[in-house]
Amino acid sequence: MAAPHISVDVLVIGAGPTGLGAAKRLDQINTASWLLLESCEKPGGLASTDVTPEGFLYDVGGHVIFSHYKYFDDCLDEALPNKSDWYTHQRVSYVRCKGNWVYYPFQNNILQLPKDDQVRCMNGLIDAALGARVATAKPKNFDEWILRMMGEGIANLFMRPYNFKVWGVPTIMMQCEWLGERVAAPDIKFVARNIILGKPAGNWGPNATFRFPARGGTGGIWSAVARTLPEVNLRFGAQGTVDRINADNNTVTLKDGTIVKYGRLISSMAVDTLVAKLGDSELIKLCRGLLYSTTHVIGVGIRGKRPERIGDKCWLYFPEENCPFYRATIFSNYSPNNQPDASTLLQTLLHASGDPSQSSKPMAGPYWSLMMEISETPLKAVNLRTLVGDTLRGCINVELLRPEDEIVSVYLRTFDHGYPIPSLERNEILDKVLPSLKERGIYSRGRFGSWKYEVGNQDHSFQLGVEAVDNILHGSVELTLNHPDFVNSRPNLERRLSEGIALLDKELRP
Repeated sequence: MAAPHISVDVLVIGAGPTGLGAAKRLDQINTASWLLLESCEKPGGLASTDVTPEGFLYDVGGHVIFSHYKYFDDCLDEALPNKSDWYTHQRVSYVRCKGNWVYYPFQNNILQLPKDDQVRCMNGLIDAALGARVATAKPKNFDEWILRMMGEGIANLFMRPYNFKVWGVPTIMMQCEWLGERVAAPDIKFVARNIILGKPAGNWGPNATFRFPARGGTGGIWSAVARTLPEVNLRFGAQGTVDRINADNNTVTLKDGTIVKYGRLISSMAVDTLVAKLGDSELIKLCRGLLYSTTHVIGVGIRGKRPERIGDKCWLYFPEENCPFYRATIFSNYSPNNQPDASTLLQTLLHASGDPSQSSKPMAGPYWSLMMEISETPLKAVNLRTLVGDTLRGCINVELLRPEDEIVSVYLRTFDHGYPIPSLERNEILDKVLPSLKERGIYSRGRFGSWKYEVGNQDHSFQLGVEAVDNILHGSVELTLNHPDFVNSRPNLERRLSEGIALLDKELRP
């Protein structure tokens, strides 16, 4: 073996939230040498942001900032410390169903459905409540959980079709351990009260209030975090691209030929990609059982004032077949800097109807934008040649766009690994793969590194990197990886502990 060119105590692969969380912690503790590698030219990973030639910004899917961890908040506030760096929004979210905008969460707001559908949903809720009283076993899959909690009415109208559009697999192929705080279990008395009083349910969930960066989109956050780290420890682009990994001698060979010797390795690349670079045939075979969806993100820039019908909506859900996307985000609502200034002169490319523009003369704005997400799996095919046109027609069908709307920018990007699917087999596979890697000094962490969607948000992913470092250096428990329910059911626990320690320290200080 050739002599290594670089030797470090901890090597980090990937500059998404997980890798940057690990790097931030290593830099803060400052007791171990480290290096971060990233094959892209900029940080962010699956939380990065692209800018179109016309000046529209689009995230890699719908990302917002809400947090279970004070440490995460503090690191972001250090990177973007000014009040002007952020916008804070109250979530305004709806489900499009039967031509109506139904407040999110759908299962708490069935009063906004036609009367016949209200009856079907209430009958299902009553049957589910009665059945739950005599149930002796836990639901075996996500579909059984839906029926146990909500009944056939809500299952058929929303939960089954929507989740197939998101995951690309039937709900019977998914486990239900991942749910946690992500799906609201309806209270039948609460729902009945809302129907009788004609009162929609209020905001629910951890992201009812969220932050968004004023500039640079979500990717701007991670670029700012990266700027707080020493440049000498960061390698981007060709210099940070991993070719192969040798776990027997703890080396990583880069595309440019550089050999890096490491003591421990924290990898946020997809675990199926990681084991392929290791060349471990047994782990490769195991990882073939892990399911994932591909995500197609389509952004549309529109000339004109944002319509009243759009208002201050944030993101919207679409369970029905009249559009290919499962979610649309009014991305221009998050920050005025997510689109070009109104004085920018842009040409109309086409109308939302698909008709070509009658004029090639560039004109001024104002502008607003939509961002749609479409999933693809072997069970849910997508025709890329017609996807943009299908999406525009879908936007007209659900009244996001009018046929005459002027489209000045179109963005399309495909991410092969979009969502890690919590399949029935997932836990059994991960219980073999992740410990096997750790025994060889490799910590596979992150949205696809540890393949746990329930701890795949930006704050979770960041903390997975932080806790991996603490485990390596101090033997600390990796709480987020090993106890997702605990982390998600106590969103303020870590914050309270941190604040309590800080207060005690202040009281004891001479």
